[in-house]
Amino acid sequence: MGRIQTFDESNFKQICDYLGVLDADLQSVLTLYNYPPCWRRTPSFETLVHIILEQQVSLASAMAAMKKLKEKAPVITPLIVAALSHEELKACYFSRQKIAYTQHLANAVLNNELNIEELSAMSNDGVRANLTGIKGIGNWTVDVYLMMALHRSDLFPLGDVALMTSIRETKNLPKETSRETIALIASNWKPYQTIAAYILWHGYLCKRKKQ
Repeated sequence: MGRIQTFDESNFKQICDYLGVLDADLQSVLTLYNYPPCWRRTPSFETLVHIILEQQVSLASAMAAMKKLKEKAPVITPLIVAALSHEELKACYFSRQKIAYTQHLANAVLNNELNIEELSAMSNDGVRANLTGIKGIGNWTVDVYLMMALHRSDLFPLGDVALMTSIRETKNLPKETSRETIALIASNWKPYQTIAAYILWHGYLCKRKKQ
């Protein structure tokens, strides 16, 4: 297994600067909006639940559901979540689908099918194989966990709508530009595709705040 490539606060801005030199369009985002936050989430069961809640909805909707869940269960553990009824989770704004996905995840941990602590030592492929074995966790959820919780440096989630919008806007690409073409563009940012994605997400969010 090759060395696991990560990043942190100590080298984040340096990598942003490197990408700015490499790509004038990324530099334009940095010039306009400064550095993105070095977003970080705790590697935990709670974070995985939060990312499941973020699937195909706005960040604000997911956060509202997360806040409701924390009112019900201040400490979010697999045991506590597995014990909550469908009605209790529905009252926390969980859809029927996300109730099922969250309970699948909780049961996988409780049944020793998944050890979240061990993920940090695994390769990206190892993490993906472990997590996608659980119903309701697909590649987008894994990508966000790898990028935000484990700070792996070379991910570019082609299933992320905001990211795809941002790269098309930043590079003036037609709306019909395929994911394959975008993947080819993103490959120029290896081995720092994650940090390029952070810059593009930052641009997306800042642009919409100013409108």
